Amino acid sequence: MPINIPDDLPAGAALEHENIFVMREGRATTQDIRPMKILILNLMPTKIETEIQLLRILSNSPLQTDIFLLQMATHESKNTSQDYLDKFYYTFDEIKDRKFDGMIITGAPVENISFENVDYWDELCMIMEWSVKSVTSTFHICWGAQAGLYYHYNIPKYHLSEKISGVYPHTPNVKDEPLTRGFDDVFCMPHSRHTEVRAYEIHKNPRLHVIAESKEVGVSIITSEKAGQVFVTGHFEYDAKTLAYEYERDIEKGLTPNIPDNYFPQNNPQNDPIVNWRAHANLLFTNWLNYYVYQRTPYDLANVGKDE
Repeated sequence: MPINIPDDLPAGAALEHENIFVMREGRATTQDIRPMKILILNLMPTKIETEIQLLRILSNSPLQTDIFLLQMATHESKNTSQDYLDKFYYTFDEIKDRKFDGMIITGAPVENISFENVDYWDELCMIMEWSVKSVTSTFHICWGAQAGLYYHYNIPKYHLSEKISGVYPHTPNVKDEPLTRGFDDVFCMPHSRHTEVRAYEIHKNPRLHVIAESKEVGVSIITSEKAGQVFVTGHFEYDAKTLAYEYERDIEKGLTPNIPDNYFPQNNPQNDPIVNWRAHANLLFTNWLNYYVYQRTPYDLANVGKDE
């Protein structure tokens, strides 16, 4: 089934070029069904690239979804024009009285800053608090996962001695967990971060459950009670060459980054990366949409957040 996006969103052309079924807003308004309404809070500086990555992966679900893009009103983007944001993105004030089936909070390149010193932290806290009663399930990615764990459960982040960058093997911890239903005994996920959360602090909270982890990079998938919140410390949504782009970007900045682990064949940046995470990425997002959004959300969105 298609994802429904604004008629002239640039990401649409890229997705259609890949033969992904995209339904433009004009056609979707004539469909006599109840599509899922998914809000994406895009905190990444490369807005269009992140849109394409997430929309591509959401399109693999058999459920029709209406996509709404959300920006931070208290942050001035340096990489995306305000005209673009005004045209395609909502502000929190514009959607705070609405409810959504699902929400995605992306990562952000602010890991080396304390949460409270991020310029939009207060606004993000308002959005995360609002999500508890206004969204059936919220999916947090990388720094977004760390921010959510810190705000909702007081789980701190810790700085690493060197950046984690690469593709790492993980193992599911819970065999009957719907979120990882269909996963192999070992699966791969890209990571790109300077900080971490630690398993022992998550295990101390009975409201949190570690669903998957890696010997190399620690906890990777965490859920809350009833999976109203999902936290993924890696980047399942990354394209084949995203880590390569980040590696080259850091070199151009005069930094000396390590070559991403388990990424370039023969560990040679001249070789094209081989993708070994796409199937599980599609499965994770499809499982989330199916089991924790579609099967748990009320038909009438006005009832989201009401006690059963």
